[in-house]
Amino acid sequence: MSPDVFDIHNPHSQRAILILCDHARNHIPEHYQGLGLSEADLKSHIAYDLGAADLAMELADRLRCSGILSSFSRLLIDPNRGLDDPTLVMKLSDGHIIPGNRLVDRHSDVAEFHNRIETFYRPYHQAIAQAVDAFLARGIVPLLVSMHSFTPIWKGEPRPWQAAILWDSDTRLRDHLMSHFMNTPEICFGDNEPYSGRLKNDTMYRQATAKGLPHGLIEVRQDITTDPVERAKWADQLAIILERAAADPLLQQQIFTPSSVD
Repeated sequence: MSPDVFDIHNPHSQRAILILCDHARNHIPEHYQGLGLSEADLKSHIAYDLGAADLAMELADRLRCSGILSSFSRLLIDPNRGLDDPTLVMKLSDGHIIPGNRLVDRHSDVAEFHNRIETFYRPYHQAIAQAVDAFLARGIVPLLVSMHSFTPIWKGEPRPWQAAILWDSDTRLRDHLMSHFMNTPEICFGDNEPYSGRLKNDTMYRQATAKGLPHGLIEVRQDITTDPVERAKWADQLAIILERAAADPLLQQQIFTPSSVD
């Protein structure tokens, strides 16, 4: 294990909820020379999910549960992609060419491609799997919640959703969130928006769908996640919903629901 590539928040909690954050940090080790990008690029959404780590930790604190957060930029390698995904190591992101990734793939610089898998990707996923396995060994089914953030504007178009739930085929957590937000008309809450949760071998597929665990990926808009006051309000609201979900007997069971992408 390589603890320097992930952080465990509230490591001693035994609560059967696990908060994940795949794109928590923008850190790139010095020897990579920023992958040839500017400092401004490395502080932007192409390098990490702005504010997602803060929201994940605030939520974990309210729920008194643990959180596992990546400690490396997704530009090095994206832990929310399958090992066979062509965007595992991004060469182009939101119009930005990533010079340091130009040859890093399974066909060109194969050594560096596998180095990033073994140095960053695999230890992060092993940490999650180890936490999940510890719960299951005790006969406890944990609820997995992955926290992400998205830009308010994409390709010139404003995004109306303040937040959203991404899911594949298991609707258990999705139903709790949608039920709550259907009764809050002042909030535009997306259902598999602005992305789809149906992505084979992403984190939720590997760590939850394949193991029959209740789960969901929650996206929150970055003007909210980067505003301490608004972020705290959302942490409060999400904690209430997740507390209710965690108390639901249906979410305390291991139920294997085939993925829609298999």
